[in-house]
Amino acid sequence: QVQLVESGGGLVQAGGSLRLSCAASGRTFSSFAVGWFRQAPGKEREFVSAISWSGGSIYYADSVKGRFTISRDNAKSSAYLQMNSLKPEDTAVYYCAARTVPRVRDTAPTGVSGYEYWGQGTQVTVSS
Repeated sequence: QVQLVESGGGLVQAGGSLRLSCAASGRTFSSFAVGWFRQAPGKEREFVSAISWSGGSIYYADSVKGRFTISRDNAKSSAYLQMNSLKPEDTAVYYCAARTVPRVRDTAPTGVSGYEYWGQGTQVTVSS
């Protein structure tokens, strides 16, 4: 079992930046691929970004490519999502997710169903 806790959300003006953090506990963090997802009111949860256990494979949704950067620090059992040039359409609850992966597989899922563990989410609101 692993527990994930997101932080760093808040209210920001369009064009601003936020850095989300995901702190993990309970198991060795380097055993997990990590993904960030978001869910806006009335919409389905959607993929934002993912990173493999080593950080060697990184994925982004087209809507955030060039603006968001995912990273991780296995020594700190944490993952991060740096969000720049924020737009009102980025407003959503952002979730961190983790999936156990074998070391030989240095990839990360990009679908909601690919993840075993989820945090409680952190609200990001971008005003126009």
